[in-house]
Amino acid sequence: MNKSTPAYVKTAAEVDRARVAGKLAASVLHMIEPYVQPGISTDELDRICHDFIVNQLKAIPANIGYHGYTKTTCISVNHVICHGIPSEKVLKKGDIVNVDVALIKDGWYGDTSRMFFAGEPSILARRLVDTTLEAMMAGIHQVRPGATLGDVGFAIESIAHREGFSVVAEYCGHGIGQGYHEDPQVLHYGRKGEGVKLLEGMIFTIEPMINAGKRHTKLLNDGWTVVTKDHSLSAQWEHMVAVTKDGYEILTPWP
Repeated sequence: MNKSTPAYVKTAAEVDRARVAGKLAASVLHMIEPYVQPGISTDELDRICHDFIVNQLKAIPANIGYHGYTKTTCISVNHVICHGIPSEKVLKKGDIVNVDVALIKDGWYGDTSRMFFAGEPSILARRLVDTTLEAMMAGIHQVRPGATLGDVGFAIESIAHREGFSVVAEYCGHGIGQGYHEDPQVLHYGRKGEGVKLLEGMIFTIEPMINAGKRHTKLLNDGWTVVTKDHSLSAQWEHMVAVTKDGYEILTPWP
């Protein structure tokens, strides 16, 4: 790497270490899936994730203590956009649930989230969740050396708007590695050809938050929980992605 290479570009050996952390984070979401059912509390889901990360994966839950946060996961239900704090709140039939997990393995961060259904969702809820997944994948498919983050954002926004949904602007993806939130910021909207140019060795998250209604957000008094201002449903998916020589690699593949 020459002197002009940004600090957030990783070597092949560093990408290997991020890959290990990413796969472990993805395994937490695979493990928790059968537990996401009507009648379970989000606190109980958080406890199961914590025990799995610590006892099975021998990893560190990255969220505990982060800016004073006390839980292992963020669990965001229905109109909660992100950073929902696990609590005694019990899931109901038809709820849509985002579980967001981050862990540290050997000094490297893995960060991923996905949507679950607690029982059968409404037609709108299923369409929102499916569209958000499609939007994330459309963004990921833009990733290659020489592309820009504007290309990624434009692809995501195009899918969301096609379905009449909106993209949350205030919260975005981020670089990741030995730091939880590194440069660059990854917006989920944008213009083709604009923004940071992608280089082989960059690692970042793509994690669009898509609302069924308007894009406007509201932060609750707990200082963490972000909800849709119009109380419409919101969905989010998140992968960690590395820029490879000729494209991308998803570092948080679902088993």
